[in-house]
Amino acid sequence: MVKVTLPDGTKKEYKDNTTIGEVASNIGSRLGEKALAGNASGVLVDLSYPIKEDISLSVITEDTEEGLEILRHSTSHIMAQAVSHLFPDVKFGIGPTIENGFYYDFDLHHSLTEEDLKKIEDEMARIIREDIPFKRTEMPRDEAIKKMESVGQPFKAELIRDIEDDKVSFYTQGDFVDLCRGPHIQRTSKVKAFKLLSVAGAYWRGKETNPMLQRIYGTAFFTKAGVDKYLKFLEEAEKRDHRKIGKDLDLFSFHEEGGSGLTFWHPKGARIRSIIENFWREEHFKRGYDIVYSPHIAKINLWKTSGHWNFYRESMYSPIDVDGQEYILKPMNCPFAVLMYKTKLRSYRDLPLRWGELGTVYRYERSGVLHGLLRVRGFTQDDAHIFCTPEQLENEILGVIELAQFMLTSFGFKEYDIELSVRGKGEKEKYIGRDEVWEHAENALKIALEKKGLKYARMEGEAKFYGPAIDIKVKDAIGRGWQGPTIQVDFNLPERFDVNYVGSDGFHHRVVMVHRTVLGAMERFVGCLIEHYAGDFPLWIAPIQMRILPITDVHIDYAKKLQAQLLLKNFRVECDTSSSKINYKIREGTLGKIPYLLIVGDREMKSGAVAVRSRKKGDEGVFSIEDFIKNVETEILQKK
Repeated sequence: MVKVTLPDGTKKEYKDNTTIGEVASNIGSRLGEKALAGNASGVLVDLSYPIKEDISLSVITEDTEEGLEILRHSTSHIMAQAVSHLFPDVKFGIGPTIENGFYYDFDLHHSLTEEDLKKIEDEMARIIREDIPFKRTEMPRDEAIKKMESVGQPFKAELIRDIEDDKVSFYTQGDFVDLCRGPHIQRTSKVKAFKLLSVAGAYWRGKETNPMLQRIYGTAFFTKAGVDKYLKFLEEAEKRDHRKIGKDLDLFSFHEEGGSGLTFWHPKGARIRSIIENFWREEHFKRGYDIVYSPHIAKINLWKTSGHWNFYRESMYSPIDVDGQEYILKPMNCPFAVLMYKTKLRSYRDLPLRWGELGTVYRYERSGVLHGLLRVRGFTQDDAHIFCTPEQLENEILGVIELAQFMLTSFGFKEYDIELSVRGKGEKEKYIGRDEVWEHAENALKIALEKKGLKYARMEGEAKFYGPAIDIKVKDAIGRGWQGPTIQVDFNLPERFDVNYVGSDGFHHRVVMVHRTVLGAMERFVGCLIEHYAGDFPLWIAPIQMRILPITDVHIDYAKKLQAQLLLKNFRVECDTSSSKINYKIREGTLGKIPYLLIVGDREMKSGAVAVRSRKKGDEGVFSIEDFIKNVETEILQKK
């Protein structure tokens, strides 16, 4: 007999080799029907898994995230089987689940089209209707390599060579066999609703020197309503695509001849960025920060001392020769702040020092992952480095959290998820520094979060190489998460650079550094803003806040005088003096997502007024110029 301990602490006894599925059905018929897999003492297993020893067990059902992931992984196998039927010479890569779906990589002589996706979907539907069981088998590692080579699957053979276990597992459904750890659904008929979404190119294992494969993306849910809801979400996300909106509103561009992943800011986009940066500076000055600027390159030895050369080299550009010495484009700003700190001896009375920097950094990204403003090779961080004593650390972290919350709220982000990124267990080689300083840093971050009453998820293995961090993921208008503020405690750079202060006892003590951003990269943040607002920015951020539309040429002089008056009030205002009809001007202003269109004709010219048309309310009627200015100033002040 074996003992099974359930999540509520209940213990049950079963005969040896009783399966997880049988246990689920024994607990309750409804649980048996909804069961997909099991978590047996921390290991995910199939329902057919035979219990041979005492275990703790939780049954994974359809209404869980784990269950949905298992469904999607199984659907990726069904997709691969369908592809093998339609293209028998296919070579298989990998087919994992991802957020909201799955993908599978294929090596094919044929270039897949939208029509092919429909054929693959039809074949998948046929396989699902056949109600084919998923069966798990194991094979010695060396034998599995030979088998994959013999059936012409070199990518699978390569994957098996990287597995250290003596045995590897395969899953079979009908005539299809795939290398997989599992678990899977019991039968193909469990898939009720799926959709193939797109095809893209992907280098094998993400390396540009490897073969280019074809990647099919798809999604699956337990109901058709789930698929329909997700497709609607994708449609809304496509409307908000910052690359399209950025082009339509003339905000920025990218140029292959200028270099992939490098942003060219057009006047309107630069205006948005300037508004953000000016607001950022003002709020930092209010909180006791000073602003610094640092170079774009530095000698390679600086990066060796900091640890970046050993731990971050893959994201750094190759050295460039300057007068016979090697220099590197900076991937980070932090070593520069350290050098500035060390220009003189600092006392505990000088601390904390809070130095903000809108510093442009350069990091290598593969061309295949570049994505508009969201993934670039050169970007400006809203960086800051705080130098403080260990006793000041907690208050400094609290101050950064409060600033981050204020900044996010100001830009319209009300919801976010918080992660505490810490070292992974058994991965000390990935990090620098002593255990005790890591524990001190992690505790300081944890205490600050708890004092603020903020819920967070502990993320093992997600720490930076030099210290743990608080990472805040903001949610946009349609619920997507974006990387936002980050707060990192660092005892290690001060150690490597011998950064100290003179304490009240007259002795030298090691300073503590806090690295932080409250927005992130300017490029990514602007891209996030564009998609959050779908380009329809609130008045205080809009690059053009209002456009004056004279009805005929007779009204142009009055329109220009009004423009001059509004410019003196620091409003961002244009005047459309084209010969176009007024309806066309209104249409152009509306498409340009300009918050206010001010129409002036005979009536307005005589009374010294404006007819106001807003994006929020449409036709608002006629206002005196003074009343309009007062209303707009209030709206800007309230950041609505």
